[in-house]
Formats: sequence, C-alpha cells, structure tokens
Amino acid sequence: MTELAQKIVAGVGGRDNIISLMHCATRLRFKLKHLSKAQAEVLKNTPGIIMVVESGGQFQVVIGNHVADVFNAVNTLIGLDTGSQSVVEGDAKDGLLSRFVFIISGIFTPLIGLLAATGILKGLLAVALALHWTTEQSGTYLLLFSASDSLFYFFPIILGYTAGKRFGGSPFLTMVIGGALVHPLILRAFESAQMPDATVLHFLGLPITFINYTSSVIPIIFSAWLCSLMEKRLNAWLPSAIKNFFTPLLCMVVIIPVTFLVVGPLSAWVSELIAAGYLYLYHAAPWFAGVVMGGLWQIFVMFGLHWGLVPLCINNFTVLGYDTMLPLMMPAIMAQVGSALAIFLCERDGQKKLVAGSAALTGLFGITEPAVYGVNLPRKYPFIIACVSGAIGAGLIGFTQTKVYSFGIPSIFTFMQTIPPTGIDFTVWASVIGAVIAVVGAFGGTGIFYLALSRKNRPDAEAVSPAPATHRVSPQTIVAPLAGKVVPLSSAADATFASGLLGKGVAIVPTLGEVRSPVTGRVASLFATLHAIGIESSDGVEVLIHVGIDTVKLNGQYFTAHVQIGDDVVVGERLLTFDADAIAAAGFDLTTPILISNSDDYTDVLPLNLEAVNIQEPLLSVIQ
Repeated sequence: MTELAQKIVAGVGGRDNIISLMHCATRLRFKLKHLSKAQAEVLKNTPGIIMVVESGGQFQVVIGNHVADVFNAVNTLIGLDTGSQSVVEGDAKDGLLSRFVFIISGIFTPLIGLLAATGILKGLLAVALALHWTTEQSGTYLLLFSASDSLFYFFPIILGYTAGKRFGGSPFLTMVIGGALVHPLILRAFESAQMPDATVLHFLGLPITFINYTSSVIPIIFSAWLCSLMEKRLNAWLPSAIKNFFTPLLCMVVIIPVTFLVVGPLSAWVSELIAAGYLYLYHAAPWFAGVVMGGLWQIFVMFGLHWGLVPLCINNFTVLGYDTMLPLMMPAIMAQVGSALAIFLCERDGQKKLVAGSAALTGLFGITEPAVYGVNLPRKYPFIIACVSGAIGAGLIGFTQTKVYSFGIPSIFTFMQTIPPTGIDFTVWASVIGAVIAVVGAFGGTGIFYLALSRKNRPDAEAVSPAPATHRVSPQTIVAPLAGKVVPLSSAADATFASGLLGKGVAIVPTLGEVRSPVTGRVASLFATLHAIGIESSDGVEVLIHVGIDTVKLNGQYFTAHVQIGDDVVVGERLLTFDADAIAAAGFDLTTPILISNSDDYTDVLPLNLEAVNIQEPLLSVIQ
C-alpha cells in the first residue's frame, strides 16, 4: 500500500499540491491547488488504480473496495488533517456546481456506509413484519428498529459533525447546535405547539416557530455554515487566552437562536418547496422520470453529480416519509452488473475474467465503479447497453410509482426497502421485474455484441493490410519498433522491467529516435509524458514500448507523439519520435524495454534476435 500511496501522491502533484483528501466507497477524492500538476494518464496506467476522474472540482482516483486502506496509507504519507480543510479556501475559481458537489460530498461521504447499513436493516425488518416473523410490539423489533432509525432521528447531530468539518469549523460545536434542534424540550414544545390552545413562546420578544427537526438535513447544514463563519471571525479577533471558551459560547448564544428564529423556518419552507416541486415533476410523467434516471444515473456517478441528488432523496424522507427516486436508480446499478457478468462468462483472458467477476459481485451491493471503469466503460458497448437496459427497467418502476421507505445505496437490498407498511404489493413486484429486465437486457445485449465482435476481430492473415516492410510478418511475430542493439530484458537498469513482472520481452538500445508500430492493431495506451505507449494487436497481443529508464521524469520533454489513444495503426506506422542525444545528455539511460504485457496468456515469448536490429525486422515470437 505504501508504494501505491507514493505513486498516487506523486501523480497528483505532490504533498504541497493537495488542499484536502477524503474517500467514498471506491475512490479517493482530492481537492488540488493546481489540477495542471496532476498526471491523470500516468495514474490511469498505474497497477492498483482503476480509473481517474476529474469532476465537481475534485480529482478522483478510483481504487475499488480496498480504498480505505489506500486512503490511510496516503494520509499517513502526506500527514494531512483531512477533516479540518475549509471549502472556502482555494474554491473561488470553481463554479457554483463544483463547489456545491464538493460541499455535499464532503458532508455525506463519511455517512454512506452507515446510511446503507441502516437502510438494509430497515428493509430486513420490513420483510420480517410482512412475513409475520415478528411484530412491532416485540422486544426484538423494538431494539433493531431503534438501531436502524437512530441515525435518521438524530441526523442533525451527526450532520452537525460532518458539516462542521467540511466548513472548517469545530465539528463538536456544530454538533451542539444539531443537538439543540432535537433536544427533548424542543420536541415537547413542538408537540405543545400543535394543540389548539397552544401558547406562543418568544425569544427576546420574537415569536419562536417550533418545527420537528428530527431527520432534517437543510437546517443544520446552513447553521453549521453560519457557525463556522462566525467561529473563524471570533478566533481571529479574540485574544488567545479567552477564545477557547468565549468563541463557542458566543457562537451558541447567537447561532442557536438564529437557527430557531430564521434558519429553521426558512429551511423547512425550502424543504417543503423542493419536495412539492419534485412531486409535481415526478407525477407529471413518472415513467419518463424512470427512463431518464435509469439511463443517466451511472453518468451522474461518473462525474460526481449524484451528490447533488442525495440531499433531495433524504429531504423526501423527511417531508414525505418515502422517496421515489432511489427505486429508479436501482435498475441502472443492476444493468451494469448484468453487462459485467456477461463479460465474465464470455472473456477468455483469465485476468480480465477475474476482474469482471469481482466487479459483478461488488455491483450487486451498489458499488459499480469497478464494473463501470474496470470492465464496461473501456469496452464502450457494455456500458451503453447497460444504460439503455437500466432506462427500460427504471421506466417500468417509475410507471408503477414504486417507493422506498428507508434510505440506502441502490443495490440488491433495495427490494426490501420498497415494502410499504401495509405489506408486499404490486409496487414491490414492479421493482423486482424492473431489475430483472435491466439485468437480462444488459446481460443478453452485451453477450451478443461480445460474440459478434469476437468473430469480427479474428480476420484471416491475408485480410490484414500491413504497411510496406522488408520482412513478411506472421500473426504471432512481433517486429522491432526501434533500430538499435538488442539486449536481454534482465539487463535493464529498472528492476521492475528486468524481473519480468510487467511481461516478457527484450530491450533495445536505440540508435535512431523513432518508434514505429510492431503490430497491426490499435493504440491502447499513451502516457501523458509520451515516453511509453501500448499497442494491442488485432490478434490480442499487448505490446508495451517504454522508451528509456526513468524518462517519465522528463515530463514529455524531447518526445513527440504522432498517434492518439484509440487510433488504428498498421505495422511500420510511426508512433513516437524523440531526441535521443538530448535525453542521453540529460543523464537518462535510453535502454528501451519491449514487453508483451499479457505474456501470461501465452505459452512463451521468445527473442528472435539478440544482436542489432532495424525497424520492422523480426524481434519476438509469441507462442500460443
């Protein structure tokens, strides 16, 4: 983990370029001072990293299920107090949407696991009630329901902590504000205020509007923001001898009354307005809402825009007691699982099969990043098919207006959360049918496309149109991409190459600063620093050409690329040019490893020449 953490820190521009760091279920989320210093392409090609995404003002490094371990390693390495970073610092140049996403993700990300767990527990209790395994009066139900409901009931206190950290204030001070919102005396006053002959209470002559703030979201977030602003001003003004206790005292005396007199009532009005607006749009065409949400949800996740919908979902629970948005997301999740499962069954490459199988299993529990970034999106068509299938399944769920009665990550457990208090009805079965449609559609469509493309990509040797060359190349012969002296790979100064960990092959000490394609195929990868390029042949052989040792440090200087990722190339086509003399003068070893990066898929990779070679002369033989 330490080695991966070091590569990630270097890839984001170093410790001094990091403003803040947090993580969600699968990705590290960096706030950087200068995005231009980050090396996204280098990180994308680093083992252990699935994908890199820049969205919502964040530089996101997708790791997978063990993200927490990597987060701890990175945080230990940089020694950053990630909880105390203010969202105000360094954000002025960001757009409103980026700042909003950054704030909301920072507040809710630490709670995602707990939100999912409590939602699952509530779903299990709903199943137990529907099957008459227990009753609402039993001690077992009482204890478990209290566990599942406590997070939402005391949401203002818990959000007070995370919001205080995100706004750069004291999280314990904002927790106290949240505690005041749900204090028993306040709840008792709220109940009394509902009576016909209730007495209006006042604060310094101003009437107090009592509202039930349990499970609320918006009031505490606004109050935490105001409190953090006031706290910073007071800490700057007050002498150090008294500010430790006068700052929180003054904040409580001012912010708590302001919350009950202004922020609370205004936030409650905004919450009800948002819920009413959502219901109006939803009821206008629920099936269309399903198609849009099911088709675009994974795209929202990719760009971090889904964080903007989390408060809306929770607000629906607070105001309405249920939510109709979460059921529409579930088919989108299941469809990505279906596509990954199809790849798992069809793929012949052992490593790729393992990745697809693991991603499909993880996706069942609502974590789709491994399936999207590691399996479906790189192949394009499985991702598109999954989005279409998710849209169809969600359209049915929207048409039946299925609801969920507890918050949770959209997953296989969402079915349990759709059970209403009255028991299982047709809306529950609609959620099941919608998910099945999404999974089956994505699985079948992806499988059909995979088989069709597999046949298309197995052309006869005569059908390939190689570039003019002095040697006729068989499908499994790799020609030299550079001219120069051939040396054993074991002689490379970099132990990673010399050990064969990245694949078998040879190395060339070039005499000419030019790299040409050793196979007919496509450009699979091209480092941002232009010192390395990967080509996948039409026969599936993956060739990595790494010009020089440690030349990544040149940051692209002296290199020129003549192709881009995804370009089709033929044998002998120019890929890169470089100034060999300048690189050597800068003190770098020009020994260039030529690797078959998927060597494990073949019986062996044998050198054909261990002397000097010219470009397009036979270099390696890949044995099936």
